[in-house]
Amino acid sequence: MDFATKQLIDLSVGLEPGVASEPFPPEIEYMDHEAGAASLAENLQAMGHDVDGEEFPDGQGLAWEEVTAIPHAGTHLDAPWHYGPECDGEPAKTIDEIPLEWCCGNAVILDFRDLAAGAEITPEMLDERLADLDHTLSAGELVFIETGADELWGEPEYLTEFPGMGAAATKHLVERGVKVIGTDAYGFDKPFDEMGRRYVESGDEAELWPAHFAGREVEYCQIEKMANLDELPRRTDVPVVTFPVKIESASAGWVRPVAMIEE
Repeated sequence: MDFATKQLIDLSVGLEPGVASEPFPPEIEYMDHEAGAASLAENLQAMGHDVDGEEFPDGQGLAWEEVTAIPHAGTHLDAPWHYGPECDGEPAKTIDEIPLEWCCGNAVILDFRDLAAGAEITPEMLDERLADLDHTLSAGELVFIETGADELWGEPEYLTEFPGMGAAATKHLVERGVKVIGTDAYGFDKPFDEMGRRYVESGDEAELWPAHFAGREVEYCQIEKMANLDELPRRTDVPVVTFPVKIESASAGWVRPVAMIEE
């Protein structure tokens, strides 16, 4: 592949300390070059070498950071293990067990920016959007749900102002061979408050994280907190890669989805 002829579009948000859009924001401790020199000197001194941090070139060593974060912070890929211990009677895959083949291919972007916050996406809505694109899903395609919520990144409203997938809609895509479904919203399901309201009104446990728990029946991964879907020049046949960081036996891994568009 000739990357010189490709436009690369970043479809992610990063790990940001203290950001209002994260209920569990990452903590990042930054070590500058002077502190890095002192730390490296301490390591050498522990090995018996008489080295001082000021003896490094310009008194500067290596900068680095210490990050404390859940793997669901920032843009990330949820593994089937996130939804439950089993999927269709078999042990659910953890993030380090996800086939890389699932995480690359052509993406289809379905626009749901017209839906109200808290609305639930249904199979019929998915089919309507696909019909508008004159597109029939093929096995192995990735589907990205565009809500426009990424425009609120950094604000508290990011946590509440978006529609979410329902259980039936999730199964509808997976049963057509889709293994990875993404959203530019905080969560794949409806906002927490909306799910809580529906549950209290109905007493039906199916109102609690229905799209996630669909993954106990059908095997798929979801990407949450994507961004910049509006920058893509087309809605179908978008080549993407979205490989997650391998964390042993974990429920998710940070990911940086990138679209590769021909110039």
